[in-house]
Amino acid sequence: MIFQSAKMALQSVLGSKVRSFLTMLGIIVGVFALVVLVSLIQGATDYIADQISGLGGSYYTVRIENDRGRPLKQEDLDAIMDENNSLAAPLKQLSATGKHGRESISLTLYGTTPVYADIGNLSVEYGTFLRQSNVENHNAVAVINHAAAIDLMGTLQCLGETFELNGTPFQIIGILEEDSSLASAFIWQSYVAYVPYTTALRMNLSTGASIDSFYLSAAPGGSLEQIREDVTERLLQRFDRDEDAFAISDNTAVEETMRSINSMLELLLGGIAAVSLIVGGIGIMNIMLVSVTERTREIGIRKAIGASRGTILLQFLIEALVLSLLGCLLGLLLSDMTLRLISYAVGIAAFHVTSSVALIAITFSSLIGLIFGLHPANKAAAKPPIEALRYAG
Repeated sequence: MIFQSAKMALQSVLGSKVRSFLTMLGIIVGVFALVVLVSLIQGATDYIADQISGLGGSYYTVRIENDRGRPLKQEDLDAIMDENNSLAAPLKQLSATGKHGRESISLTLYGTTPVYADIGNLSVEYGTFLRQSNVENHNAVAVINHAAAIDLMGTLQCLGETFELNGTPFQIIGILEEDSSLASAFIWQSYVAYVPYTTALRMNLSTGASIDSFYLSAAPGGSLEQIREDVTERLLQRFDRDEDAFAISDNTAVEETMRSINSMLELLLGGIAAVSLIVGGIGIMNIMLVSVTERTREIGIRKAIGASRGTILLQFLIEALVLSLLGCLLGLLLSDMTLRLISYAVGIAAFHVTSSVALIAITFSSLIGLIFGLHPANKAAAKPPIEALRYAG
């Protein structure tokens, strides 16, 4: 009986292709919005998480909140590296204006030491990164990123050329490899310049020579967890056992925060997209009510020859379900094509329809079809045979 009802429902749907498509349009749009939005968020989350994992969870950020009259100096970081088989680099962040000829851009300027290239996995495409002699001699040299070289200097072949940072001439000694991260694919590419830490301090005299934050990582053969314990104890001794004097964090906390935010976004955007599915369900109910009215005599004839109330109910319920599921499948197909195009456009293979998202879409669409098809199906099943046969349309 179910097979026969499904066959009749499919014939009815295919018998009015245009009307059936317009009926399914709400479901198609709803599924498309749901799947694409959630898949984009999941893909972005996975991609960023992979990039963070690519750093290996291999560094800590140490912030000095209160130096208690004993500020950290570069020689203190050198002592930490010598004692713990670690890598430690200060990082001073400033905003700067880069100028070359008539071109001018806003940059994020980082003052650091050569060790930071190993900690931050920075790859230089042309030239070299900062040298220790640059730090010791307070040299006005800079390593700029790919975007800054193109938009400020006009070419990647600009090693040895000079540009201004906040009015001070700097010589370019290196250009970083192009950033292929997810952020650069979707948002405006930022401009970055790395200069010797001592030079950055001279550019911002108000901060003094103390180190208020530094990055900590393990040298080859070193244990990152052991290094954290050793540095924590060293800082506790320096700051009179005051645990609030400093804070040590790793990129795992960043990853967890990011996943938490993206989970909330998934729920929010998924809920918004689900509204479209509900609107599509209302469209199915309306068309099914019209269909019941148009087929009143058919219902009367079927009942007159012995069709039960359950048979009529099942037929129209399956028809509503078929409309909903066909709309869902078309929506999934359209979503998959769109995500493939997005992945191709940005050069990232992280965007695709996952089985979990597809299952959610199919389940929700099935519920929409059953819920909104129940009233028309019940109305058709409840029609008295005599009245249905007398209906003239």
